[in-house]
Amino acid sequence: MTVFEVYLSTAAKAFLKRLDKPLFERIYRRINALAVDPYPADAKRVRGRNEKVFRVRVGNYRILYVIFWDTKCILIVMVDKRAKVYDR
Repeated sequence: MTVFEVYLSTAAKAFLKRLDKPLFERIYRRINALAVDPYPADAKRVRGRNEKVFRVRVGNYRILYVIFWDTKCILIVMVDKRAKVYDR
């Protein structure tokens, strides 16, 4: 089993800092789970992006990420509420 390294963008870090502890822990667990399984059953490709950006749900929040197979790392591009995450 390959374990990926996970990196957070500046925007993702800033958003996570604003969350209350229970929600932060839910999202953090989901991000860590991506390191083991970058394609969970509920992952979907985000349309309209140049790169292959995927998203997973955590309640009303979305985690957008890109997988780099050559370096075995995942970049968390953005974390935000569903209504706002696709506007950026």
